[in-house]
Formats: sequence, structure tokens, C-alpha cells
Amino acid sequence: MNVANDKFTHRHAAHCESGVAASLLTHHGAAVSEAMAFGLSSALSFAYLPFIKFAGFPLIAYRMPPKYILKGMLKPFRMRLRFETFRNEAEGTRRLDELLKQGHVVGLQTSAFWLPYFPEDMRFHFNAHNLLVYGKEGKDYLISDPVAEEPQRCETGALQRARFAKGLMAPKGLLYYPESVDRTEVTAEDIRRAIRKTVRIMLGFIPIIGVRGMHMLANKVAKLDPADKLSLNYVGHIVRMQEEIGTGGGGFRFLYAAFLQEAAEITSLPELRALADRMNVIGDGWREFALKAVRMIKGRETFDPGLLAGMLHSQADQETEFFKALKRAIA
Repeated sequence: MNVANDKFTHRHAAHCESGVAASLLTHHGAAVSEAMAFGLSSALSFAYLPFIKFAGFPLIAYRMPPKYILKGMLKPFRMRLRFETFRNEAEGTRRLDELLKQGHVVGLQTSAFWLPYFPEDMRFHFNAHNLLVYGKEGKDYLISDPVAEEPQRCETGALQRARFAKGLMAPKGLLYYPESVDRTEVTAEDIRRAIRKTVRIMLGFIPIIGVRGMHMLANKVAKLDPADKLSLNYVGHIVRMQEEIGTGGGGFRFLYAAFLQEAAEITSLPELRALADRMNVIGDGWREFALKAVRMIKGRETFDPGLLAGMLHSQADQETEFFKALKRAIA
């Protein structure tokens, strides 16, 4: 089988799902940046989920769940996006090939661990990595992976394994593609609506979500025993969830800052530019926390859970004030 969509252009992105969403929309005539897709879907968040385990530790997330960004594009662009899952690999492969022959660019949810073009030291068991397939040559699929600078190739068997990986958030061969995109412009009201939703998420009353979740995680870290090796592993897990899974805690804040810069132009609210600068500072704070934690884990500094907890409380306080100011800006 040899088929390729010559009109599709690969775009490098910071994060897989927001990159896929922006590329799909742009391919269908709605020129959208990755930052706009991320902000418009109200994907920025924080969650500390002790009842869901990831590698034996609590799940810590800095964005909303998988597919949230994609589904967040439906209303602003009046898009019909079809999702399909499959009971077996052969059926999933047959359907993907069928859609490619019809000229579709197809999104897939995969496990990053089984994608052979990922360097071995960067592979990890994460079943919510999104990518686009825009063609097939022989047994190789033509892949537009947003986190790769150039288009990639992936052999049929390897892609099947990645699509049907087992475990947490198992993709079950998930594929998706737009059936229609009826609007190509972002409106000021779309942006205001998205910002209001993000503010509600971050300042809400659920103790494990938003800034309250940050404080809860900080309280947990403060209780860690400095003499217990498991405490170091716990902190290492926080850093891994923050900086290695997806774009990371700081990266998502930088992406949201870029969204606010664009939003300032569309809404004619110049105060959003100043708030974008504040969000960049907050992103720097998350990176500083990760750096401090890594130095302690590697023994370059004394392990001090109290100090790390204080940094997390500080991040939560800064984000509290930031989102209050953001709420006032769009009132």
C-alpha cells in the first residue's frame, strides 16, 4: 500500500495532544497555534490523585485528562470529530488503512514505549501519546509526531503494538479524525469562556484539584521522612510527572502564557499580556522546584522535604493570586 496526503504539513510542538489538535485544525483550514488549542480547551490544571497509582505512586497531573484538548476544539470550531476503538489489532489496522486511502489524516493514541523512533533512553510506559498518520509506504506508516522535529516512519507491527498496549489508559487502538470543521476563526467570547473555565478549575473547592491540590501535595511532601529512601523515590516521582510526562508542569505554564499573549490581541485586553509575563515567572518557579529536587535526589544537596514543601506552597500561592487576577481581567 502506497498512499500519502501531500497537502499535510508536519508541525513540531511542545506537547503531543495540543500539537495534534493544532495540526489537524490547520490542515482543515483553521490556522490555529498549539498555544491557542491548549488555552482554548481549558486544558491547564493541576491534580493530585492519591487513589490512582502511576508506577506505584500517586498520579500527579498538570493538565486535564487525555482527549480533553481534542474535545475542547469541538464547540469553538463547530467541529465533528469521530473517535473509534477496536477489539483486535487486525480490525484497527484495516480501519486505519481504509481512512488513509480515503485521504484522511488520522490521529492515534499510542504508548510512547513501543514507538521505535523514540530514543531508548526516552521511552517510558505512557499510553496517552498522540500522533498523526498521513500516509503509508509499503509496511511503513508516515507519522507526524508533534514532539519530533521531522516526520517519522513506523513499521506496521510496531505501530500496532503501540496502539494496543495494555495498562493504565490503554488506548484500545483509538483513532480519530475530523468529519467536518465549520468555523475557522477564534472569537473573543470563545477565549473568555475558556479562561473562565480554567479559573474555575484552578480555584475550585475540590481539595485534590487546582491550587488546593498543590497545597495537599505540599503537605504530603512535608511529612516525608528524610532518612527513608522511599521518600527520595517519592520526590523523584513528582519530578518525573512534572518534567518527563508530556510537557511538564513548567512547560504547560509557558504554553498557557503564550495563549494569553494571543488572547490579548483577539480580546483587545492588554492586561492579558502582563498576566502572560506573570505566568512565565510561575513556570520558572516549577522548573526551579524540579532542579532543587533533583539536586537533593542526586546527593548534591541535603534532602530537605520541608524546603521542597515550602516551594510547592509558594507555587500554589502564586497561582492562586494569578488566577484571581485573570478572573478580574476578563470580568
